[in-house]
Amino acid sequence: MFEDFKNAFSRYNNAHVQLIIINIVIFLALGVLFVVAKISQTQPIFQIVYDQFTLPSVFSEFITKPWTLITYAFAHHYNYEVSDVGIGHIFFNLLVFYWFAKLFVEYLGSDKLVSVYVLGGLSGGVLYLLLYNTIPFFMQQPSTLVGSSAAVYAVVTAAATLLPEYTFFLLFLGPIRIKYIAAFYIAVSFLLSVGSNAGGNVAHLGGALIGFVYIKQLQAGSNWGAWITATIDFFKGLFKPRLRVKVSYRNENASAKSAPKQKGPSISQAEIDAILDKISDGGYESLTKEEKDKLFNASKKQ
Repeated sequence: MFEDFKNAFSRYNNAHVQLIIINIVIFLALGVLFVVAKISQTQPIFQIVYDQFTLPSVFSEFITKPWTLITYAFAHHYNYEVSDVGIGHIFFNLLVFYWFAKLFVEYLGSDKLVSVYVLGGLSGGVLYLLLYNTIPFFMQQPSTLVGSSAAVYAVVTAAATLLPEYTFFLLFLGPIRIKYIAAFYIAVSFLLSVGSNAGGNVAHLGGALIGFVYIKQLQAGSNWGAWITATIDFFKGLFKPRLRVKVSYRNENASAKSAPKQKGPSISQAEIDAILDKISDGGYESLTKEEKDKLFNASKKQ
């Protein structure tokens, strides 16, 4: 695990660790503000910031801050009134996420993991809003939703759908197939969906549902998360400087007289750009020998 967290944002196929770090950074940032606000008796400041990460169940409130349909899945529980800090909440969420997400990445890669995480958060939030604005039982108890649980459930269910017979060795329990672990989590959330944390458990079920559907659609040849990958790549491209290798061309007749012909195939600017993008994402060692040779030949002085 320590190796996974070293240079987390420069290693290839490391989205599971990056998502964990993002969650922890947001949790700690809110925690610092929570402590400062508590000591200085400035609760409104903390509450204003915290509300940007909590999804309200009342639709009229939600439409005033629609971004919370995403941000709630990257924050965790704080209760100013009783000084309750959700350390257990984030710890168990991210521990389970690490186990299942690491397995997921090994088979489907980082892009699809991020897609499932985001889809899980969206699906859990949408189901939460739907039930709390249409079903009288839920409408009578308005609440707010915060935490990565729906996204984690999506990843857990997706991994179990993809590799149902894969086995984890759990402390005190021994080897257990992950399909049974996922089934246990889903069953518990269903039973608790009418309890004190009804909203959270409803969101869990929404996340689990999209995790199952995502894998089934992927196996059928349809990637429901492609738009998420494209959106992230678009914004990454806005801030990523594009290094360009200058390729010069000389008159073939003049070159023949002054220097021997170079060996190896020619390379276009588009191929160079693709290789540089791959280096940016996964580092130089992610290149194949052929790609390294192409880059070397293109960058040599003519």
